[in-house]
Parts: sequence; C-alpha cells; structure tokens
Amino acid sequence: MNVKVFLVGAGPGDPDLLTVKALRLIEQSEVVVYDRLVSPGILALIPTGTKRIYAGKACGAHHLDQDAINDLLVSLARSGRNVVRLKGGDPFVFGRGSEEAQYLHQHGISFEVVPGITAAIACTTYAGIPLTHRGLANGVRIVTGHGSNNDDLDLDWQGMANKDTTLVIYMGLGNIEKVTHGLKNAGRSGETPVAIIERGTTAQQRCLITHLNGMSQCALDNAVESPALIVIGQVVELASELDWFITGDNLVQYEQDQDQQQRAYKA
Repeated sequence: MNVKVFLVGAGPGDPDLLTVKALRLIEQSEVVVYDRLVSPGILALIPTGTKRIYAGKACGAHHLDQDAINDLLVSLARSGRNVVRLKGGDPFVFGRGSEEAQYLHQHGISFEVVPGITAAIACTTYAGIPLTHRGLANGVRIVTGHGSNNDDLDLDWQGMANKDTTLVIYMGLGNIEKVTHGLKNAGRSGETPVAIIERGTTAQQRCLITHLNGMSQCALDNAVESPALIVIGQVVELASELDWFITGDNLVQYEQDQDQQQRAYKA
C-alpha cells in the first residue's frame, strides 16, 4: 500500500497566505489532523465529509500529547487514507514537524513537508515591521520563549542582546519578565523598541508598541493572549510609517474579502 502523510504549514492565520500546494492538499484530504493555531478561516476550507481530528496543545493543556499524535499519524496512514497533518505556521519552525517526520520515517511511512509562512515573517510584515533594514538591523534571530517541558529558559542572552539584530520571540508571554531581565542583564538597552503582535494576520490582530523596560507591563495592562509574537529591535520604530494592515478601511475591506471568499468556496 502506497501511503503518505503530508505535513502542511497553514501559516499564521490569514487563509490568503496558504500556498497553492497546501490548499490543494487540504481539498484532496480524507483526514485532517490539525493544531490549535490553525485559524477558523483555514479550517473552513476543509471539504465537507473530510474527517477532522483536533490535536491542539496549549501550555499545560494538551488535547493529545506528542506521542499520541505520532501514533495517530502512523495509524491513519496505515488505514490507507489521504492524511494531512495541518500545522500553524511552518512545520519546521517550532512546530515539532521534524519530530513527527522522524517518527513516520522510523515506522516506514512516507511523508512530505509543505512549508508555511512562519509568524516571524508574516506577523511582522502585517504590522509594518521589517525584520532587517539598512542602518537599523543587519540580521534576525528567532527563538522560543517557552522552555522544553516547562524547564527554565536556556538561551544565548549575550548573542540575543546584539543591538544590530532583530529578535523575534515565539511563545514568550509566559516568560516575558525573564526575557526582559535576561536581555537587560546581557546589555540590551531598556529603551529598545518592542512590538507585541497578538493574533497576527487575522482580523483580530493587535500590535502594541512599547520598549523593553515596559514590555511586561504592556502585556499585562492590555491582557495580551496567545498566540502573540514579541519583536525586539530598532526596526519596530518603522511601524509608525509602514503599518498598512489594521487601519480603518483596510480592516473593513479585509473582512469583506474574507467573507466573500468563504461564500464563494462553499457555493
């Protein structure tokens, strides 16, 4: 039996950011195993009759643990069905897609990985924040603010404190004070601009601009919830000029476009 599991990146939320290949595979799927961060707009593209299995994981609350997800993918593949493993963002960027691919390989199941646009690229772009900009940042560093198995953060604070580098932190809300102290102790200025982007690329996107000293209090005062991306660096200053997405008419038009696309798909 020639079976294959497709590990598909769904991107950060906006259905328009799906790749053509990702959409085709979703439309052809018989079973979709999806994560918590796959947006409702993308889930709406799954055809009627396709079996959906939720495998979401939030901090301290796993609907299925990783071992169970791995076993599920093998079992579904061996049943002969067309399986799409739909993951928020990109499968290989803090998505544990590589672990799932390894497990499939070890059990003799063929797989294919379909890249998705990761939040570090998409959410910053929708907030008008370039990751690099001449004179402000000559590189970017992407890290996770959530330790493995809830362990303490083991990060290269000295490297992350480089003022010429944009720092992007995934899953950092729970350790936001530790991040602040770690960076300041390593020499990063407390006045460094910071953006906290909540639910980036969706109609619910919020981009809060602050600085390193006030980052933790800003998140608290505004009741920021996951998913949220933390961006630290001088490039954040450009948001005042380049933020094109959530601005009045743009938001209204975006919501209208999404509604029309969903109705056209279902027609």
